[in-house]
Amino acid sequence: MSVRVGVVGAAGAVGSTLLSVLAEREFPVGRLRLLATARSAGQVVRWRDTEVVIEQTRPDSFAGLDICFLAVPGAQVSRHLAPLAVAAGAAVIDKGSAFRMDPNVPLVVPEVNADAVRPGPGILASPNCTTIPLVLCLQPLRAVAGIRRVIVSTYQSASGAGQAAAEELRLGSEAILAGAAAEARIFPRPLAFNVVPQCDLFAEGGFTLEEWKLVRETRKILSAPDLRLTATAARVPVFVGHSESVYVETESPLTAAAARAVLAQAPGVDVRDDPEHGVYPTARDAAGTDRAQVGRIRQDPHDPCGLHLWIVGDNLRKGAATNAVQIAEEWIRR
Repeated sequence: MSVRVGVVGAAGAVGSTLLSVLAEREFPVGRLRLLATARSAGQVVRWRDTEVVIEQTRPDSFAGLDICFLAVPGAQVSRHLAPLAVAAGAAVIDKGSAFRMDPNVPLVVPEVNADAVRPGPGILASPNCTTIPLVLCLQPLRAVAGIRRVIVSTYQSASGAGQAAAEELRLGSEAILAGAAAEARIFPRPLAFNVVPQCDLFAEGGFTLEEWKLVRETRKILSAPDLRLTATAARVPVFVGHSESVYVETESPLTAAAARAVLAQAPGVDVRDDPEHGVYPTARDAAGTDRAQVGRIRQDPHDPCGLHLWIVGDNLRKGAATNAVQIAEEWIRR
């Protein structure tokens, strides 16, 4: 099958990573159209053995496409472009937050809920970059022991806020090492050599929008609307790779050894858990990979139903681009 593919936001961090993933996974691209803002239009991207010119996104840009990936900043842009692409006959896979909680739009992590993918034109949403590794680990544990409660603290890299944010971290680090002060333009506080306990704007209950995304998206993907889950999201001075400290309270007791065995068989998950020999996942280990890595698996000393996990994932790949491509692959199969 040959697929006519469009990528909106091709010049951005997720868009460029998506192009790499399409090539690596040998996605059956018959025709490729790269779209972006007027500022990026005219740039030439080498993909496989061809050179593709980025075009400015226009209302008629989606004619003739089978699949259109949206990797654009801001939900408002996605809300404007997605209906245009669907009207032109395309399946839209949106990496942004615009449609994730729309009850009529599937929110998909293929290893967890591939059955949610619908064939034909329409919108399919890919979750937040912290939600994906979390549900990859929660779903197999829930299948064997149920889940009563989850408490998550995330340690999110600069690139999760875009290329300009990663550049702000680089410049801030250089400034501090040179004895100057780091500036904060994208982040609420300077991120270099710092941990900032705020990702996105503050919202109800004192939680940020990022924290509420993690809660609501996890509930939707797992079809568990009453799941007791709370989150704290912090930004850390790492360029690529999100980390998560997760406490899971299961419905029935589950030993660390049993949890380790379950996760070792889970699709999309790698267990790296031998701390006595220095084996546990870090953000640097996860960078450039497509699977959630989990370690520091241990039972809570006060509760036989309590488990502690340390999970990491590449926020640009499985947390964004790779998951979107996997959704497209599932769409083709259906």
